[in-house]
Amino acid sequence: MAKLEIKNITKKFGDFYAANNITFTAEEGEFVTLLGPSGCGKTSLLKLIAGFHVADEGEILIGGKNVNNVPPEKRNTAMCFQSYALFPHLNVSHNICYGLKQRKIDIEEQNSV
Repeated sequence: MAKLEIKNITKKFGDFYAANNITFTAEEGEFVTLLGPSGCGKTSLLKLIAGFHVADEGEILIGGKNVNNVPPEKRNTAMCFQSYALFPHLNVSHNICYGLKQRKIDIEEQNSV
């Protein structure tokens, strides 16, 4: 996966800040998890990265390219929602590897996740 840079991202819904001035970098090849209490902005941030929400302020860069105005289908991103069980009949590992298999990622790389 390409380097992901989140720079001063803010998203408001009315007077409520779903994300407030968030900045972090995930280097190429890193596996990232967002962890925090309910309502802290994890899902909002994922939706911003995926392109399902538009940021009010800040930049999202994937591979050094600003994707703020790139539609979701052109971003080459994937995410696993708060409930890992996209497919309840599969275990955690198989749920996580599902997207990797769809992208035809080598089995050894899948197993390293």
